[in-house]
Amino acid sequence: MSLLGKYLRGWSFRTSRPSFDVDDEIEVFLTGVENGTVVARVGDTIIRVPDADPEYVDTQCRIRITEFDDGDATGEATFVAKVGESAF
Repeated sequence: MSLLGKYLRGWSFRTSRPSFDVDDEIEVFLTGVENGTVVARVGDTIIRVPDADPEYVDTQCRIRITEFDDGDATGEATFVAKVGESAF
């Protein structure tokens, strides 16, 4: 392997539209409420969290993915726990 190949091994570019699998547990900041449903945005991906309390908006929470559409970069999740404080 070349020196450049060794240097770049393991590097990857992040996408603005990450995808998730059903049952993935991830930590996100809940970013707002749309049409009465709490949402989290991860880059351009939007995940609805209908059972999250709106008081947790702008806090770090753990959610479990229940549905995900790679084509639209949208999904739905259930609230697991608050794990952090405000983003501000």
